[in-house]
Amino acid sequence: MKKIALFAFALYTVCSVSAQIKMPAPSPSQNISQDFGLGKIELSYSRPSIKGRKIFKEGSELVPLNNVWRTGANGATTLKFTDEVVINGVTIAPGKYGLLSIPGSTNWTLIITKDTTVTSPAAYKQENDIVRIVATTTKMKQKVETFTMQFANIQPESCELHLMWDKTAISLPITTKIIDRVRTQTENALAAEKVSGNTYYAAANFYYEYDKNYNKALTCVTKAIEINPKFFWMYLLKAKIEKALGDKVAAKQSAEKCKEIAGQQNNTDYVRMSDELIKSL
Repeated sequence: MKKIALFAFALYTVCSVSAQIKMPAPSPSQNISQDFGLGKIELSYSRPSIKGRKIFKEGSELVPLNNVWRTGANGATTLKFTDEVVINGVTIAPGKYGLLSIPGSTNWTLIITKDTTVTSPAAYKQENDIVRIVATTTKMKQKVETFTMQFANIQPESCELHLMWDKTAISLPITTKIIDRVRTQTENALAAEKVSGNTYYAAANFYYEYDKNYNKALTCVTKAIEINPKFFWMYLLKAKIEKALGDKVAAKQSAEKCKEIAGQQNNTDYVRMSDELIKSL
C-alpha cells in the first residue's frame, strides 16, 4: 500500500511539473548592440505596452509627468559604451551607465547616471548624474503601443537614440571623435616598411570619405591599383576621387576601366555603379 502511495505521489509531482504554463513577458526585454565610431553602444531595457492605460499625464497610472522614470519596465535601463562618446558636451568614458528620464508635457529631461540599478524615483540620486539633457518632444502621427528605443541617423561621428511611445518621440544625440585617431592609424600604416595594396586602398577611402584630402586619396588609390590592377572596385574609388578633384576626363576613364574589368568578372553591381558615375559627370 505504501509503494502505491509513493508511486501516486511521484506521478502527481511529475504531472504538476509538466503542467506548468509559460507565459510571454508582459514587458519583454530587448538588447541592442550598435556599431558606432570605433566601438559599440549596447542598450538594454524592457518594453512596456500601454494596454489602454493613461500615459504621460499628471498623476497617470503609466509614466506620470515630472517624475523620474527608469525609461522602460522591470529592471533598470542601461547603456554601455565601449569607446569614448560625447553627450551634450560632456565626454563619457567607456563603461556601463543607467539611462533615466523625467517626462514633461513639452520636453523631457534625459539623464545618464553612474547608477545602473535605479528602478524607482525613490532610488534616484542626482549626485550620480553624469549628464542631463533637455530634449523637446515631437508628436507622431501614428501611435506606438509598445515603448520603443532605436539608434538612427548613424554617421561616422554621430548618431541618435530615439525614444518613442504613444504619439511622443524624443531624440538623444550622441557623438564621438574618431577622425584624428584614424588619421594617425592611417599615417602609421603608410609609414611601414612594406605597404600592401589593401592598406593603400583603405587609406584612400579614409582620405576620400572622412578627411576630404583628395590629393592624398588619389596618391594612395593609384598605388593600390599598381599592386592590384585587376581589382575593379579600386578603379571606381579612383573615379570618385578624380570627380571630386574636378577631373572629369580622368574620372570617366577610371570608371570605364572599372566597368570593363567588372564585366569580365560578371559583377553587374559595379558595372551599374560605373555607368551611374559616368552619367553624373
